Amino acid sequence: MLIRDVRPWGGERSDVQLDGARIAAIRPHDPQAEPVEDVGDVVEGRGRLLFPSFSDVHVHLDSTRIGLPFRPHTGGPGVWTMMMNDRENWRDAEVPLNERVAGTLERMIARGTTRVRTYAQVDVDCKLEKFEAVVAAKEKHGHLADVQIMTFPQAGILREPGTEQYLEASLKAGADVMGGIDPCTLDRDPKGHLDVVFGLAEKYQVEVDIHLHEPGELGVFSTDLILERVRALGMQGMVTMSHAYELGSVNESTSRRLIDEFAELDIAMATVAPAGRGHLSLVDLTEAGVRVGLGEDGQRDYWSPYGNCDLLDRTWQLAFTNNFRRDDHIEMALAVATMGGASIMSHDVPRLAGVTDRPGLAVGDRADLVLVDGETPSSAVMDRGKDRTVLHDGRVVAEGLELAAGA
Repeated sequence: MLIRDVRPWGGERSDVQLDGARIAAIRPHDPQAEPVEDVGDVVEGRGRLLFPSFSDVHVHLDSTRIGLPFRPHTGGPGVWTMMMNDRENWRDAEVPLNERVAGTLERMIARGTTRVRTYAQVDVDCKLEKFEAVVAAKEKHGHLADVQIMTFPQAGILREPGTEQYLEASLKAGADVMGGIDPCTLDRDPKGHLDVVFGLAEKYQVEVDIHLHEPGELGVFSTDLILERVRALGMQGMVTMSHAYELGSVNESTSRRLIDEFAELDIAMATVAPAGRGHLSLVDLTEAGVRVGLGEDGQRDYWSPYGNCDLLDRTWQLAFTNNFRRDDHIEMALAVATMGGASIMSHDVPRLAGVTDRPGLAVGDRADLVLVDGETPSSAVMDRGKDRTVLHDGRVVAEGLELAAGA
């Protein structure tokens, strides 16, 4: 396949030759050149920008209401009350769970996301029903995107007997990642909670992803317990911290220590671009070599009315909530949203090498790509145009925000 007349990362107009699922060559585009025979299929870039496709590494496909009528938000404050709001309402949606989960994944792919790490809630209420709906969506659209499934104890592990058994059943059924959440504030037993999380991860040889909403010093305390386990179990490169909203709120020396330890132990961070100023500096994390990825979290569900399946929108939010104005910082947000997340899902993908690294579009790189209209990478984030073409493994899977014919 030949992608003709595109601007990789906003650079010079180029023709990009693919060989199967990889980029084989990048040549300057010559508008006067005669068409080359035997190049295979041709994608007309029309001068659009070319980026690696998006990687959503923190999304709750299991709770989605994308495509359903808008409803008033009925959740209360705090994780437990929000979780109970979901528990009370998710079965009553206008469309069956399998249909809305698969439909949401389809929309994500159509808008340029071809790497997805999704949560699948497992507890004594839904048992494996939500997990199985996410598995079904992966089976339906797995040829269009890489999908990892995290078994996730949204309601905690210890406060409802039987949860651990359902979590283990999901791991036996093929879950890719073991989840944990707020070891202190939700289960109120950090040692017991982390014993289960890391014990099951070690038993089934999967990675760990910890949801951390805990405030200030308490969040640092839980994080330090996690760091201890990573060291003791030799799980470097196998743990992601999600949210961790307030790890940067204690003091500068604590923030610096945590960033340095994350880099040393190759602990990744997944952000959903939250409001507030308590999180660790995205610039400092990237400069230290910490793997950082972006996600949409819940998408218009029983937790929140936000989310629209478009990670380019969430990239704008990432830049906005970090008060980025410089082009290199806004482009860094794009790098986090694309290859930053890819490096969390696969360690074959290197960490971002600082604020100015623009990876993913070199010869030999995987041809998971998105073409977007725009003048510059920063303008693409600001304008979030809809003229997009999406490729996965060197094949066009979406055009103009719709799945390609036959995809």
